Amino acid sequence: MNTLNKTLALIALASSSAAFAGTDFDTLDIDGSGAISQSEASVDAELMSKFAELDTDQNGELSKEEFSKA
Repeated sequence: MNTLNKTLALIALASSSAAFAGTDFDTLDIDGSGAISQSEASVDAELMSKFAELDTDQNGELSKEEFSKA
């Protein structure tokens, strides 16, 4: 998926009410990489406020296991 498509997908997700009404891992993992990047997490202010704390391996993304502790 190219950068433009990712950006458009993030914008669409951010503008949808689903982005703020109980986000789940698969909804946030827009590119299907198996991890949530900071860019993908940016649509959820609460998640972003906890991102550094949840990213226990400090690799800049949240695994399903890390996300489950949110």
